[in-house]
Amino acid sequence: MYSIIVVPPPTAEGEQPDARFRLAPGERLTFGRSAPDNDLVIAHNGVSRRAGEITAQGTFWILSNLSARHTYVVENPEGAGEHIKIAPGRLDAPVPFEFSRIVLPAAGDLLPIDVWAPRHDYLSVAGCDGDPTAPAFSMDRSKRYYAVLAALCEPRLRHDPHAPLPTVDQVVERLRPTWPAASRTAVQWNIDYLAVKLRLKPGPETAETGPRLNGKKESLVSLALRFDLVREDDLAVLGEPPGRKPR
Repeated sequence: MYSIIVVPPPTAEGEQPDARFRLAPGERLTFGRSAPDNDLVIAHNGVSRRAGEITAQGTFWILSNLSARHTYVVENPEGAGEHIKIAPGRLDAPVPFEFSRIVLPAAGDLLPIDVWAPRHDYLSVAGCDGDPTAPAFSMDRSKRYYAVLAALCEPRLRHDPHAPLPTVDQVVERLRPTWPAASRTAVQWNIDYLAVKLRLKPGPETAETGPRLNGKKESLVSLALRFDLVREDDLAVLGEPPGRKPR
């Protein structure tokens, strides 16, 4: 089964090549300027004759920088600036991004090589004996509190991962199509409930009040996005975004 797909950089005329390189686990792809020495030839005089090597490793891949002088940058196009640097001569550097872009500095140009790692392997629990492990965060996606959490996360999932969070009034307006009775009091109650449910503050059954939780919404959204409690597909609980007509 192929696990890595490599998309070559555009041609000198700016056209995107139709060729794709598909690598199975353990297979390697060399790239560089020299045609006899590489699987992927990049015809640019600023690229080393043997520039690098990509190796598929199941659900991820590793990169070797065979250049003697140039640092390569591997960007996460979905990560709002997230990237790693591969120093000259570095071998077998693991790349953790599902969608990646290798950026090669080449005599004033920046040449991109896209690498996709779409394969996901999961542990099968069929046939396991014993009691199941309790979930880390028990979330019911049909409840009002989950809709409130989704509305808080929506700007960072749909737009900018660093977007400011909506105010309580904005959350109320966002929930009105699916929850006509939404109010500031009800939304704030659900935010307080989520803070307890997600263990950001002690519950009412304890004698401890705990420290005051400043930035409660920020803490909730950070936790929810970090552990995938809300994904973009989950925003369906909110209905269509404002200004978008249902299909």
